[in-house]
Amino acid sequence: MREIEQVVNFLGKYRLTLVTAESCTAGLMASLVAEVSGGGAVLDSGYVVYSPRAKQACLGVHEQTIERYGLTSEEVTREMAVGALQASQADIALANTGLAEADGGMDGVQCFACAMRINDHEGVVSETLRFRGERNEVRQAAARHALLQLPYYYERLRQAGGR
Repeated sequence: MREIEQVVNFLGKYRLTLVTAESCTAGLMASLVAEVSGGGAVLDSGYVVYSPRAKQACLGVHEQTIERYGLTSEEVTREMAVGALQASQADIALANTGLAEADGGMDGVQCFACAMRINDHEGVVSETLRFRGERNEVRQAAARHALLQLPYYYERLRQAGGR
């Protein structure tokens, strides 16, 4: 839990508030932040969006993106992050979707995206990784990974926004 405390301290230090947009992790990212003393000061809101309809209605994910790339794709995750950022007062958004259990090559594949407002525009970075383990082990690992990557995502976005 100490590592998550460091992420909460990072957000506080840079005066950033976080919004999460979670599918596979189903609120675990927001919950991990809330478990830390001071987490409430940096957590703006969280969206749990499993269905295509929820992703579209709550976060503005385009139907064409879902049809073209799939519901659990990096492209959808990017739109989830941007949508959460636009729908909230937060400074930075973390999004996740993926398959915690599936047959074949998609088992454990998780997509992550981080969006942030930079110099009057929105930037977004993303990545796709595979985690091994049982369903809830994958979900926990994905939530922790996204939060622990937040300082790295922030730095990537800040550097891209300064150009």
